[in-house]
Amino acid sequence: MFTIKFFFLVSCISLTVSVLWIQLANSSQSVLVNDSIVQEALKNVAKDYRYTDVYRKTNKLPKDLKYVLQWTPYEFAPFYYLGEGQKNFIKKNCSVINCYMTTDRNFFDGDLTKFDAIAFNGRNLKETDLPKQRSGHQKYIYINMESSDNFPVCNDAFDGFFNWTSTYKLNSDVPYPYLLIRNINGEIVGPKKDMEWIEDLPEIDEELATKISNKTKAAAWFVSHCKTRSKRKEFVDTLQEALKPYGYNVDIYGSCGTMECSRKKNADCKAILEKDYFFYMSLENSFAEDYVTEKLLTAVQHNIIPIVYGGADYSRFLPPGSYIDGRKYTPKDLAALMYKLMKDPKLYQEYFKWKDMYTYHDPTTVENICAMCAALNDPKMIQTETVYNEFREWWTPNFKKRCESP
Repeated sequence: MFTIKFFFLVSCISLTVSVLWIQLANSSQSVLVNDSIVQEALKNVAKDYRYTDVYRKTNKLPKDLKYVLQWTPYEFAPFYYLGEGQKNFIKKNCSVINCYMTTDRNFFDGDLTKFDAIAFNGRNLKETDLPKQRSGHQKYIYINMESSDNFPVCNDAFDGFFNWTSTYKLNSDVPYPYLLIRNINGEIVGPKKDMEWIEDLPEIDEELATKISNKTKAAAWFVSHCKTRSKRKEFVDTLQEALKPYGYNVDIYGSCGTMECSRKKNADCKAILEKDYFFYMSLENSFAEDYVTEKLLTAVQHNIIPIVYGGADYSRFLPPGSYIDGRKYTPKDLAALMYKLMKDPKLYQEYFKWKDMYTYHDPTTVENICAMCAALNDPKMIQTETVYNEFREWWTPNFKKRCESP
């Protein structure tokens, strides 16, 4: 890929220089090439270079490309997941690939109205840096993978500003969840607000029963950020005290604890979860509707019961009877329940009956990317005029109170 692009660029530069040389050679006067002429030539070459991905797949491309300007910095997720140019949509084998991402505000010689959409990452949103031009056909998209409690939008300039949203919230126009749920046939069935789970689940098979029968430790937590708005560290500290009378504790891996787990010492740090631990602490850094992150994936992709702690309605994300909601128990009652399950293998196994019916996947680098391009090509979505007149309240329902706090 690099070789193709390199020779394409060299060829374009060589061609440009050759043309200039011929023009000068035929001139009756000795002309000194002005720096501005060279810069203009190189700029034109660069413009062509941006389209190399398009040229490579002409047999697969529709005629019309959908151009998206990433207005805020590229270095923050999910912008770097979406990539630049068209290559990520091709690379991920999306069903629709005619979308082109760029961070270049001068892509159309400074005419911002020519973009089909302009995307804004809520992590870097500034009311002092917004487009000066806007066209009625464009979609202004608010994108954010971070919690609304950590990144509230406080300025009223953004009420009536966005047409679409693409966030972890399940009622986003283009949802960008941290996990996808597939049924036994491989079909995506969730997460969603009105999630319907299979009620009659089979007993777990012997192989799984054996796998989870040799655990010896209570709970593990992998964490790097100790001070959070959810005060999850304080929650774990109180649980530690409640577990002491039973002779158990929560092992904390990372900068917030004393346990170490590195790839140098373990081929897969998370593999120790299945082998040793009954529970995994899936604790979010803040409380916000539908904010369920990869911390839950860590548990459900391994044979371990998640103890969740967040602001979501977890029935949208997890089958009933498969998890423990830490916010619904006192530390003393939670410790007692954990001890009961650790000492009763049959009762513990009940939490894994969903395993033959559902699987969990990380969609952040494939499905979510493809969903964005699909939305930009959906005639109904494109033709429907939408605007979030009360965006601040949609994003953070308690925004007035939240915006007053540090």
